[in-house]
Amino acid sequence: MAGFTGSCFLCFKMKVSRIASLLCKRTEVRRHTVCRTFTSGSTTRQQQLSTPRGSICRLESMELPSVGAKSVLVKLLAAPINPSDINMIQGSYAILPDLPAVGGNEGVAQILEVGSQVKALRPGDWVIPRDAGLGTWRTAAVLAEDDVISLPNDIPLFSAATLGVNPCTAFRMLSDFEELKPGDTVIQNAANSGVGQAVIQIAAARGIQTINVVRDRPDLTQLIDRLKAMGASHVIKEETLRRHEMKELFKTCPRPKLALNGVGGKSATELLRHLQVGGSMVTYGGMAKQPVTVPVSALIFKNVKVKGFWVTQWKRTHSQEEGALRGMLDELCSLIRQGKLTAPACSEVGLQDFRKALDTAMQPFTSAKQVLVV
Repeated sequence: MAGFTGSCFLCFKMKVSRIASLLCKRTEVRRHTVCRTFTSGSTTRQQQLSTPRGSICRLESMELPSVGAKSVLVKLLAAPINPSDINMIQGSYAILPDLPAVGGNEGVAQILEVGSQVKALRPGDWVIPRDAGLGTWRTAAVLAEDDVISLPNDIPLFSAATLGVNPCTAFRMLSDFEELKPGDTVIQNAANSGVGQAVIQIAAARGIQTINVVRDRPDLTQLIDRLKAMGASHVIKEETLRRHEMKELFKTCPRPKLALNGVGGKSATELLRHLQVGGSMVTYGGMAKQPVTVPVSALIFKNVKVKGFWVTQWKRTHSQEEGALRGMLDELCSLIRQGKLTAPACSEVGLQDFRKALDTAMQPFTSAKQVLVV
């Protein structure tokens, strides 16, 4: 992948190796570990993970290049495994790098060394990728200064590591599609996902009510309690969307102006039915792997708007706008400092255990985000 040229952790084709020490002396040539993905026919089976598309993930040890005038040397601190990372490895994502490639679109790193012409960053700063596809499943990297953006290092590590994708997605969807005011309502499915949890917390901080739809599960009561503790106004099961209870619910809160769909299929259709006239449904994911079906009556008689959102495209569209990304990150970090926005439940996994982390991340009803820690 473009960007991270130093250490990789999980690549779309990789081999496990260990390094005796990590970046002990910044002036020496260093070796780093990366996770890369390959085609299944290009490597041996030892210490590898096969994916559904036949590609293979493994760890490799690689040499770091020297730090150029406009580049920085970073040590990766933590990098989560998101659904988009899995989709990229499987070959079903919008961004498909040439193989072999380093996995991971998100994470936080610490700067160890800066080039002579780098002005905005200093050793010790925390940084995250500006764009997807940088490859964060690695121990270290030499990157262009413009490929990263700084974060304050006084926020929790996992909050920083998981900030660039899900909270940014939630922030933009709550800000860009409907003019929401305190007391308004948002309805969403996949409410226990990383995006869903961020939506709950950001909306609560703005005084916006949320109706949060989750799938039935053995620990449903605990999940409902946890989401309500985050600020969820209402938590309901998928089946409830089609029942009389919804009429009773709307006696306590207005019909939603905005619906956020991360599932697709019948779930998305049911969200649409409950929108108020002129409301919007924004689709950012498709966990059900089923198309969104829009009732004709919703289009004609309720004039609903159906749109899509991809935070990567937002970042690219606004890349030339000074302060656009910076301003959003500053607002999110302020919420984190105030205790109004917390990271999702995370499981810390060592880099060498990447296979276990990937397997866990692909299981249904996974309650914790897998985070690779160097």
